[in-house]
Amino acid sequence: MYRDHSVGVVLPAYNEEGFVGDVIREMPAFVDRIYAVDDCSTDGTWEEMRTAAAADAVDRDDPGPDEDELDYDERLVTDGGGSALTRRASVGEPIGRVLPIRHHENRGAGGAIKTGYLAALRDGRDATVTVDADGQMDLSRMSTLLDPIVDGEAEYAKGNRLLYREYRQDMPRFRFLGNSILTFLTKVASGYWKTMDPQNGYTAISGYALENVGVEDMYEYYGYCNDLLVKLNAKGMRVADVAIPAIYGEETSSISYPTYIRRVSWMLFKNFCWRLGAKYLVLDFHPLAFFYVFGTATTAIAVVCSLWTAYVTVAHGAALFVRASLSLLLLLVGSLFLMFAMLFDMQVNESKEVQIRE
Repeated sequence: MYRDHSVGVVLPAYNEEGFVGDVIREMPAFVDRIYAVDDCSTDGTWEEMRTAAAADAVDRDDPGPDEDELDYDERLVTDGGGSALTRRASVGEPIGRVLPIRHHENRGAGGAIKTGYLAALRDGRDATVTVDADGQMDLSRMSTLLDPIVDGEAEYAKGNRLLYREYRQDMPRFRFLGNSILTFLTKVASGYWKTMDPQNGYTAISGYALENVGVEDMYEYYGYCNDLLVKLNAKGMRVADVAIPAIYGEETSSISYPTYIRRVSWMLFKNFCWRLGAKYLVLDFHPLAFFYVFGTATTAIAVVCSLWTAYVTVAHGAALFVRASLSLLLLLVGSLFLMFAMLFDMQVNESKEVQIRE
């Protein structure tokens, strides 16, 4: 328990042998349940998870498992296979405070987080933290993430590494550029304009938010955290952006950034359209939705007209001053409508953002 709030930690792992055991053993004492999700790893991640869980149980004087519990994966708990959790994973007997969960097939980072969230929902945790299994997250700072949740300042808290100069300097330029692009796109899509580093997987969410954000429909690729921010905003949830540095060692990233940026950008565009309709037309009404639509349509027409004008000019040598001027005017009008829409969006969501600095 942390300040009278039950705490669960979702620990997704895919081929994290050599790292995941240390993360389990170093988990803060106030964590009540660790949902260790093996995303169908091909190395020794599953065995290391269970061995570390047994060691953690001994250190905490929890009822430890028998030796044969570590040898047989058949000792699984199901509820008839009817729930969303057991349809996607096998849930083992708890080993101390660790609940080992094994995916039937590889589902990706977001899929593993979703499975852990479903388990936390089933258990009714007051707050649920997500921690990567590669050891890059400072577990001693977990209370900093939980404080805004416990204090009632926010329903969701996420780490922000971009406030630390050493992190920005050590990041490869292409990765930094990709992170910056996705940060801006997530601001637009989610409506949380002050939030940075949306790819950070060190997060905490309240039980209330977890119940109302639609976990079963959560995006299962690496952009799950960006997707979750959009859904939180549509529900009017408050988000805390918390300064927390990362810890780097020998671990390597398995993300293909060209694929990652392309897929997540498309997902954010679809989520942005959904948020405008859900938040500003269905759940409530605000004219900024029409500003966005009109500005986007006008800008798109201006770009098409400009390209056509350039083509005709080059192909036929014609001076199309009037058409070029009209294209420029349309582009100006469209840009102004988009800027007004963004300004209105910032004003509407300003009270939904909390920034916590050191």
